[in-house]
Amino acid sequence: MRSNLRVRRSPNHSTNSTHRSRRAAQAAAAAVIAGALTLTACGSDNKDKGNDSTGKESSSGGTVSLPKLDGASLEVAAVWTGPEQANFKKVLAEFEKRTGAKVTFVPAQDPIINFLGSKIAGGQPPDIAMLPQPGAIKQAVDKKWAKPIGPEAQAELSKNYSQGWQDIGKVDGKQYGVYYKAANKSLIWYNAKVFENAGAKEPKTWQDLLSTAQTIYDSGVTPFSVAGADGWPLTDWFENVYLSQAGPEKYDQLAQHKIKWTDPSVKQALTTLAQIWGKKDFVAGGAAGALQTEFPASVTQTFTGGDQPKSAMVYEGDFVQVNIAETKAKVGTDAKVFPFPTVGSTAPVVSGGDAAVILKDSKAAQALATFLASPDAATIQAKLGGYLSPNKNVPNSAYPNAVQQKIAKALIAAGDDFRFDMSDQTPQAFGGTPGKGEWKDLQDFLKNPTDVAGAQAQLEKDAAAAYGSGS
Repeated sequence: MRSNLRVRRSPNHSTNSTHRSRRAAQAAAAAVIAGALTLTACGSDNKDKGNDSTGKESSSGGTVSLPKLDGASLEVAAVWTGPEQANFKKVLAEFEKRTGAKVTFVPAQDPIINFLGSKIAGGQPPDIAMLPQPGAIKQAVDKKWAKPIGPEAQAELSKNYSQGWQDIGKVDGKQYGVYYKAANKSLIWYNAKVFENAGAKEPKTWQDLLSTAQTIYDSGVTPFSVAGADGWPLTDWFENVYLSQAGPEKYDQLAQHKIKWTDPSVKQALTTLAQIWGKKDFVAGGAAGALQTEFPASVTQTFTGGDQPKSAMVYEGDFVQVNIAETKAKVGTDAKVFPFPTVGSTAPVVSGGDAAVILKDSKAAQALATFLASPDAATIQAKLGGYLSPNKNVPNSAYPNAVQQKIAKALIAAGDDFRFDMSDQTPQAFGGTPGKGEWKDLQDFLKNPTDVAGAQAQLEKDAAAAYGSGS
């Protein structure tokens, strides 16, 4: 679920100079995102191709040929809940309709690798798991759980994805993951009515953001909603500040633990974050309230309450729209968005995503991976909102509103120039486990933002342990 628009391969994979990040590329990608969020989006219709008369494909048609799978059954595990899960089930229903297979969604818990481990130990692994971290894909391969993607799915990937998005799903040069879902995690959503009442404008820089926050506070509304009860949004806050301030090279080094968390660049980023996290008046409920606020509530409380919502702004990715849809606010009018402001020399562009990984190899599992790599599957979920696909052949017009169309267009235009979510690249024990590692350390820092040195020391201790064990 966790996603953003920095593009980079996981450090767990072999590096290739073609995909190493450069400041120029990062700046270009940031410019694309910023521009796309301010320009009118355009899209083209993509008409379904006719049916294959050979009988290989079911009567539903589409752009991808799928086998008949009558009598086959599959289980797909993912951590998705609520509308996100419901929308994905509609994609699975279309696969069932086209093939005759029966697909069951299996709700998983974070960290999903631990969940899968227990299922595998019990002799009941799901056929496919949607893994939210490149590090998790690497672990699944190392544990010999994951099965390589077959030629049909690989053909769809080659046709529909940039090389960078294909490479993120590779381990040791072999394709294991199909990145079905992406996210632009460099966005701040805001209550348009509150901004209008306060006379506030969309900020371009971090200093502008602090000034805008003060203007909002002076108008009688708390500026920010922070999802402190969930550790992962806090890591995303840090990553955007760090990427913009320290630059992509340092970002890559920290992601691979080639520099320590006690590095001065981390001190600078935490000190910058404390300008918001450490100001009680700027965070809904203060630190104590934020640490009790789960991600969905951090969004909905920003867009409910009329002229007096609990907060005016909430940071997170494009997937926030799923939660906004649970309120009466309309994206593009009541709920608007601006790119995460520039903290250093360039605006941050952070990406993340979820990949389909086969755990039980079969004709049916390979067919589902092929379907998820096609524009057909992604177009279904794109129309439902709150979803972003790295598939470049999904028609832009499939996205349900102008804001989402602009975000999607920006993702595709960025090509291979992205940085992937740092915490998703790290060992799961450090960057992907509730109540442990970076998630817990940043929650503790939110509780006490004056102790920068203490936070750095604990982050380094936990990182060293996780990288040392490889878990």
